[in-house]
Amino acid sequence: MLDEIIQERKKKLDRINASGVSAYPIKTERTHSIGEALAGFDALMAGAETVSLAGRAITLRDQGGVIFADLRDSTGEIQAVLRKQDLGDFDFWQANLDRGDFISVSGELMVTNRGTKSVSAKKVVMLSKSLRPLPTEHFGLEDAETRLRKRYLDLVMDQDLRKTFEKKNIFWQTFRTELTKNGFTEVELPVLEAIPGGAEAEPFVTHHNALDTDFYLRISLELPLKKLLVGGFDAVFEIGRIFRNEGIDKEHLQDYTQMEFYWAYRDYHDAMDLMRDVYQKAIKNVTGSLKTTYGGQEIDWSGKWPSVDYVEIFEKENGLNPVNASVEELKKKAKSLKIDLEENLGKGRLIDLIYKKTVRPKLLQPCFLIDPPVEIEPLAKRSDKKPGQVERFQILAAGTELGKGFSELNDPIDQRARFEDQMKLREAGDKEAQMLDEDFLEALEYGMPPAAGFGTSERLFAVLMDKPVRETVFFPLMRPQGK
Repeated sequence: MLDEIIQERKKKLDRINASGVSAYPIKTERTHSIGEALAGFDALMAGAETVSLAGRAITLRDQGGVIFADLRDSTGEIQAVLRKQDLGDFDFWQANLDRGDFISVSGELMVTNRGTKSVSAKKVVMLSKSLRPLPTEHFGLEDAETRLRKRYLDLVMDQDLRKTFEKKNIFWQTFRTELTKNGFTEVELPVLEAIPGGAEAEPFVTHHNALDTDFYLRISLELPLKKLLVGGFDAVFEIGRIFRNEGIDKEHLQDYTQMEFYWAYRDYHDAMDLMRDVYQKAIKNVTGSLKTTYGGQEIDWSGKWPSVDYVEIFEKENGLNPVNASVEELKKKAKSLKIDLEENLGKGRLIDLIYKKTVRPKLLQPCFLIDPPVEIEPLAKRSDKKPGQVERFQILAAGTELGKGFSELNDPIDQRARFEDQMKLREAGDKEAQMLDEDFLEALEYGMPPAAGFGTSERLFAVLMDKPVRETVFFPLMRPQGK
């Protein structure tokens, strides 16, 4: 059936080209966007001005001597009225125009007897002949996998989806604007790295032909940004793509957008204050409110957010102090919780797995989870008030992590020791343990100022939209069909 439709449309394409005009012309006749025409509709109609509007014919209703077409561009939708009495080539368009075609319609604006704002066509130009039929508006794209594979069709059929991505632009623009207002410089840094660092995650590997060397796709933005602090920048940020060779679920993608900033002469208290303010502005700009819903739970982002001590709440939920607990005690606790454990996991990973099972799901309203054990954060500065803990905070809401920051470790000797501990875990089989990066350590040895750092990803936006994260990206990576 589909092949027959395509063949029929190709015949129409041939007829259009045979008429002496291209079905895919270079120049578009367009005087206004549809949104502009609708905004100035009364004045344009009163002045009997001829307008040329362009867009996709989303619907076609052929009633013999008149064709009604709903014409849509990215700014709006308007009805085009094609009448036999007004168009000398009406029969041609009646025979060759299909739903899904991009066309330009020139004429005066009018209001139909039913009160529909329209453009009365005096001229029609084909801009792009559609060879495949759009899904029907009634059934749309019902299969979730098809919607994601053919996101372009999903965007055509679902106007609310397009609005979601317009909101996503507002989301990132708010972060960009607010950080710039606070004196940060936006930078762009390499995606390929000789040593992946800044996070505990398994990297992707690729080969650089010109250098005949394997490189990693970055798993974080952190270490190059810190090198810029060494180089004399006081406040820098990047909004960029990172890549983690991890599993897929509603909160995780393998390639996604992350924002990270690093701020000299500040600590994690400064970062918390700044990020609460920026989050609240972004949430208000995106949703129009500081109250959102996720999984049926109302989240109130307003006001001051409480700080929750990681060690205290961990001990409360598990009866075990994570700083003082031994690896064996943590393993025993994890097994009692039916957590699957890989071989040779270090203390930090065990603490993290137990925390994610017992603590994180209960933190539903926005809070700062602060000061975890040193074993789970190799890049944060040790607390001078809480032995065995580091000055790190996570923004938690809806039972998930929505951002992480810390007072940055700038002691090269301490940093080397922590990297060496991570390498022991890696050599024991932990693929997500961090690698020792001599180049970064050398930079630290030249001196890095005290600084606060922070990172968040598009997971926050997905929570605001109450959607799985892959529903909020244009083209999520998927297994090739047939595999």
